[in-house]
Amino acid sequence: MKTYVFDAAALFVLLENMASAPRVNEIIKEAAKGHCRILMSTVNYGEVYGLLLRRYSEGSALPVMSAVGRLPLELSDVTPQRGLRAAELKSKYKLYYADSFAAALAIENKATLVTSDSDFRKLDHSFPILWLKSGI
Repeated sequence: MKTYVFDAAALFVLLENMASAPRVNEIIKEAAKGHCRILMSTVNYGEVYGLLLRRYSEGSALPVMSAVGRLPLELSDVTPQRGLRAAELKSKYKLYYADSFAAALAIENKATLVTSDSDFRKLDHSFPILWLKSGI
């Protein structure tokens, strides 16, 4: 079964109805049918909430996160091993710390990362990436 990892940018593309929102929505529909899996690090999930708080307010961000919570996302907690892998990726590729958790999760699960964040170009094709138009 195909496995995807969403970073914060992938969800934000959907929430802000950016150019690639239909592609993100297709993946979500396929996951809801059980045809694929969508994983997301709790670090990146929290990053989405932080972006919403920064752009809007807590009163607006909480209902959006409640709706996001109903999506067929499998949230993955930080484990000691994943934390170490993320730190290695951060150090080696000069990624933002939150991005390194999405990368670690994609590598660990042999998944395709879904993102519009150009920082992932630094990873030298370590795993497949589905590039979305319009970032955060």
